[in-house]
Amino acid sequence: MPNPSPNFLPLRDAAQEREGAAQPLGELPEWDLGALYPAPDSPEFSADLARAGTECAAFAALYRGKVATLAEDRTGASLACAVRHYEALDELLGRVMSYAGLVYAGDSSSPVNAKFYGDAQEKITAASADLLFFELELNRLDDDALAPALKDGPLSRYRPWIEDVRKGKPHQLSDELEKLFLEKSTTSYSAWNRLFDETIAALRFDVDGESLAIEPTLSLMQDRDGKKREAAAKALGKTLGENLRLFSQITNTLAKDKEISDRWRGFADVADARHLSNRVEREVVDALVSAVRAAYPRLSHRYYRLKAKWFGKDALMFWDRNAPLPDAPRQVHSWGQARDAVLSAYGGFSPKMADIARRFFDERWIDAPVRPGKSPGAFAHPTVPSAHPYVLLNFQGKTRDVMTLAHELGHGVHQVLAAPNGALMAPTPLTLAETASVFGEMLTFRALLARAGSARERRAMLAAKVEDMLNTVVRQIAFYSFERKVHVERRKGELTADQLCDFWMEVQGESLGPAIEFTDDYRPYWAYIPHFVHSPFYVYAYAFGDCLVNSLYGVYRNASEGFAERYFALLSAGGSKPYGELLKPFGLDARDPAFWGIGLSMIEDMIDELEALEAQA
Repeated sequence: MPNPSPNFLPLRDAAQEREGAAQPLGELPEWDLGALYPAPDSPEFSADLARAGTECAAFAALYRGKVATLAEDRTGASLACAVRHYEALDELLGRVMSYAGLVYAGDSSSPVNAKFYGDAQEKITAASADLLFFELELNRLDDDALAPALKDGPLSRYRPWIEDVRKGKPHQLSDELEKLFLEKSTTSYSAWNRLFDETIAALRFDVDGESLAIEPTLSLMQDRDGKKREAAAKALGKTLGENLRLFSQITNTLAKDKEISDRWRGFADVADARHLSNRVEREVVDALVSAVRAAYPRLSHRYYRLKAKWFGKDALMFWDRNAPLPDAPRQVHSWGQARDAVLSAYGGFSPKMADIARRFFDERWIDAPVRPGKSPGAFAHPTVPSAHPYVLLNFQGKTRDVMTLAHELGHGVHQVLAAPNGALMAPTPLTLAETASVFGEMLTFRALLARAGSARERRAMLAAKVEDMLNTVVRQIAFYSFERKVHVERRKGELTADQLCDFWMEVQGESLGPAIEFTDDYRPYWAYIPHFVHSPFYVYAYAFGDCLVNSLYGVYRNASEGFAERYFALLSAGGSKPYGELLKPFGLDARDPAFWGIGLSMIEDMIDELEALEAQA
């Protein structure tokens, strides 16, 4: 079934987002959405919105109740024709909602944008209801009826998509219930998602008498001035705490909404629906989580103890966790420098990769400035295969902003390469969705590190990279643990704000260790994390991707010949092959219990190097 909501890759952890820069950054690009539609009030958008309703209704009139009859054609030609028709409609709906979602992300505080997005979502959801029957009827076909047509012939192209659809067969409901779930989505989870987005965008935080939105406030927590970090941290805690009743209500409602859906669909574990959509086995995720949690003392606890020593303290206050090192070189990157750094790193790996990434700059596929009402953080939106991806950033000139640019362009390259698979098979499961992004970050980091001019600069860069990796692996697994606590306990009854805060503090203390000191200001920080609202249990994909890429990078470093070709084949597959099959050419197997240790060892090696640099100082 086409997704009626915008197909965003959820925002990166906003605590990873970047410190502001006082120096000029150069002219920052704003995206040109003309590849989708000329304007929100354009005749083209209105025509496609209307066409979505009429063509979906026509599809239902043509095929509803007839999929089994189509399957009687053992050549697969009849069913393949219907699937191509369905794919074209998926593309149309995706184009409309991609545009509406991107306009809304550009300024979600605008009532005009909010209405535009809300109206489009309602109409596309209504149109999607006429398509629900198709996947449901596909799943009612006997395997024997489908097997001959899937083996070869015109339907074989869609075999990966059909097999993925049929994996959901045990969890599908009747046509009437599926339609009810879809139509109610605009007044259930989608409505609460929108309330969260608009609330976060509208919040203002009083930092030393200055009223700031959430993005610049979070950025101040990485300022060189410890007093500014503390002021920002307390302002965040104060304002989030004042709105905790609303955020608790949103969390309780969405967790209950998910519990109802899971119960009706027969999912046993709170995260099983996510695992199914990711096409990953629960035991693989459990092994990842166990490996990371077991590594907390060797990774985060050890690193923050070392960082506290650099700051001359026994423990760091939580607002110092992502602070620049006291002797770190002051460096501000202009937009042009950031662009050149990423394209150079990508080109060093493969000219093809740099050529794809360059189009994002040359053809205005990036929106970089910080603006009031703009979505915080960063994302890459794939839109639809007939158009191209778009990247949203909040660029403020720090080295970590360069890393974020490299990360999101990695997503963008992946999405461009996967697009030829078509609307049904271009989307990549989350198990591989972070592969290109994290690999792009690693390439850029290694290129910048190779140019480090002194031990002091090298230490600062290594420390920043370790912190990013800890934020990507340790912090995201802690987020996953928090979500599990919330969703498991919500099944027993409504959760109070204090319970939610207690869960948060428990997982943060466990993951970050004794070298990080918390105050009550930190208790409500769970409330601003968008992953929990938009995509329950998404967060483990970051850790999955980081550890996987660390292993991939090890393969690349040890045997680079032919690696780029295999790597591009992986990215170009999109969602047409399972992750296990795509990793085989690299000699990697995520089902192997030792696999996750390989990825975690790279972080450990970097901490070893930092300790060695400390000993030499």
